[in-house]
Amino acid sequence: MIEAAFPRQSHPYWPRLQEKTRAWLLEKRLMSAEQVEEHADGLCYTDLMAGYYLGAPDEVMQAIGDYSAWFFVWDDRHDRDIVHRRPLAWDRLRTRLHTALDRPQDHLRHEDPVVAGLADSVLRLYRFLPDTWNARFARHFHTVIEAYDREFRNRTEGYVPAVQEYLDLRRLTFAHWIWTDLLEPSAGIELPDSVRKHPAYRRAALLSQEFAAWYNDLCSLPKEIAGDEVHNLGISLIAHEGLTLEEAVAEVRRRVETCVTEFLVAERDALRFADGLADGTVRGKGLSLAVRACLANMRNWFSSVYWFHHESGRYRVDSWDDRSTPPYVTNEAAGEK
Repeated sequence: MIEAAFPRQSHPYWPRLQEKTRAWLLEKRLMSAEQVEEHADGLCYTDLMAGYYLGAPDEVMQAIGDYSAWFFVWDDRHDRDIVHRRPLAWDRLRTRLHTALDRPQDHLRHEDPVVAGLADSVLRLYRFLPDTWNARFARHFHTVIEAYDREFRNRTEGYVPAVQEYLDLRRLTFAHWIWTDLLEPSAGIELPDSVRKHPAYRRAALLSQEFAAWYNDLCSLPKEIAGDEVHNLGISLIAHEGLTLEEAVAEVRRRVETCVTEFLVAERDALRFADGLADGTVRGKGLSLAVRACLANMRNWFSSVYWFHHESGRYRVDSWDDRSTPPYVTNEAAGEK
């Protein structure tokens, strides 16, 4: 379904992006030299972004690629803090991330590499568009950090959220609006609220992100069951809807496929909306072209997410020595000195 309707594409900068992000992870101490050598390319973090933000200037592509790699490292740190019961370390990191997001220039040399890495990556992202975009990005990411805190509490307490509660939280832990925000520097323009919040644009954006989040749940279900997880749509369906594992997999797959078919309809509506923005003025033409560029990349998200989940070492759980412990993470209590 994906391979037929969403041809795979990649930003021409990708080989350089992969090389520079590898160096950045090492420079910022987010991965050890051994981890970078053994795992960085196979995790395909840069492949995911290079398949999404086509048309972005190389400098924007690099900033997004580094931020995305940081996001995965942070996600793994959060997971290890949960697995090893480190609530004090997590609370400290959460507070520091909120502060670094608001004042990145003051945290570039922070002792904790995850804090310093966020500061460096967002400071670069903040250079491309006006302060109003920066404030929106920060506001959205503050919400993501707090959603990660809710996930921390749920997992440490063994609480499985009900299906709708999980879906609402998943939009935040997957950072739906962060990845959507980053479409704008890729297109070189901050979209006005009247465009971003228009139902046609917003529905297409939401469906592309919902597909990604639920496909992630589908592909990561074996890993998360092995790790005694509680945050997965399939797990919520089993716990609260009484489905068997096989039925839950089928239901998640059905929802994923529905996202695809509904996006194709929403895309047509959004393209008509984009055409209507071209009102004969220079500004109108610019907005129309920008929305079309953003929609094209929403479409690219489907193929990029699909291939990422089939190629990245993050989901090859059957090849791990310990199915509950990824080989590309370390278990020390980072930042808890």
